[in-house]
Amino acid sequence: MRWVSRWATGATACERRGVFAGARARKEPPVIRWMIVIFLALLLISWFTPLLNKLGFGKLPGDFRFRLFGREWFIPLTTTLLLSFVAGVIAKFI
Repeated sequence: MRWVSRWATGATACERRGVFAGARARKEPPVIRWMIVIFLALLLISWFTPLLNKLGFGKLPGDFRFRLFGREWFIPLTTTLLLSFVAGVIAKFI
């Protein structure tokens, strides 16, 4: 009878085995925290863009600037890779 009552609960096989028990127990961070982090990152990027342009970032080989549909588009591939590398090195030492 105990075996029947366990299966009669309507639980899936993974729930019966407890596979998802850890996922339910873990609390996810609130979305507002991620929104604040993204906002601050965009704010810092907008503040430091003129300084980075004076230092030559954005004019490296691999940074694409072109006009399309009457608008100027800028895709800074090399600058992004270089700044990501620098941020990673700084983060490793902190």
